Amino acid sequence: MLELFVEPFVKFEFMRRAMFGCLVIAAGAAPLGVFLMLRRMSLTGDVMAHAILPGAAIGYLVGGFSLSALTFGGIIAGFVVALLSGLIARTTILKEDASLATFYLISLALGVLIISIRGDNIDLIHILFGSVLALNDGALLLLCCVTTFTMLSLALMFRLILMESVDPQFLASLSRLGAIGHYSFLALVVLNLVAGFHAMGSLMIIGIMLLPAATARFWARSVGTLILIAFLIGAASSLLGLLASFHFSVPSGPAIILTAGLMYLISLFIGREGGWISSNSKNPKVTQ
Repeated sequence: MLELFVEPFVKFEFMRRAMFGCLVIAAGAAPLGVFLMLRRMSLTGDVMAHAILPGAAIGYLVGGFSLSALTFGGIIAGFVVALLSGLIARTTILKEDASLATFYLISLALGVLIISIRGDNIDLIHILFGSVLALNDGALLLLCCVTTFTMLSLALMFRLILMESVDPQFLASLSRLGAIGHYSFLALVVLNLVAGFHAMGSLMIIGIMLLPAATARFWARSVGTLILIAFLIGAASSLLGLLASFHFSVPSGPAIILTAGLMYLISLFIGREGGWISSNSKNPKVTQ
C-alpha cells in the first residue's frame, strides 16, 4: 500500500516537480482563498481567473508557449479587468458583480477565439487545463517567486487586508488606506492566478484557491487556523490528485480539483463548524 503513495515520486522526476509546484501554489493560494471567502468575493476570484485568458492567448500568439509571453500577457489582462470592473461599478449604474460577470463572458470567449486562430484543440486544452506534470525550471522558479512575494506582502499588510475584508466601512472611517489594501489584495490574486495558470490552467487554478478555503471553514473560525487548514487541504488534494492521475491515467489538474471537491463534500457533512451532522446534533428538533 505504501508503494502506491511513494513509488511514483521516488521513480519519476516529473511527479516530484508536479508535487513541489502544487505545494508552492497551495502556500500562496491558501491565504488568498480565505480572504476571498471573508470578503464574499469567491465569484470575483473565478472571474479574475478567466480574465487572464485573453492576455495569455495573445502572449501565445506572439511567443507560443513562452513562459514570459504567457505570464506578461496574463498579468496585463488581469489588472486591466480588475481596474475596469471597479471603474464601471463606481461610475455607472451597474454593480461590480454585474460588470465582473460581463468581463467573465467576454474574456472567456475572446481567449478561446484567439487561441483557435493559430493553435489547435491540444493547445486550447493545454491553456485551459494546464500541464502540471510538465513543469520546467522556469515555471517552478516563477511559482516560488510569486508565492514568496505573496507571503511577504501578506505579512506586512495582514492587519490592513484583514480589516478591509471584515469591515471596510469601519476601516474607511479610521484611515484612507482601505483602497490600498483592496487593490494590493487584488494584485496578489492576479499574480497567483497567472503563476498557477502555468500548472493548472485558467479553468482549474481558481479551484485550488477557493475549494480548500471553503472546506477549511467547516473546521475552524480564526483566520490563522483557516489559512493553515486550507493549505493542508490544498496539499493533500494535490498529493491524492497526482496519485490518481498517475495510477488511473486521468488528467492531473481536474483530478486535483475533484479531490479538493470531495474533501469539501465530506466536510459539508461532518465538519465541526456548521457541518450538517454537527448542526443537527447541536440543534435537535423538538418532537411532541
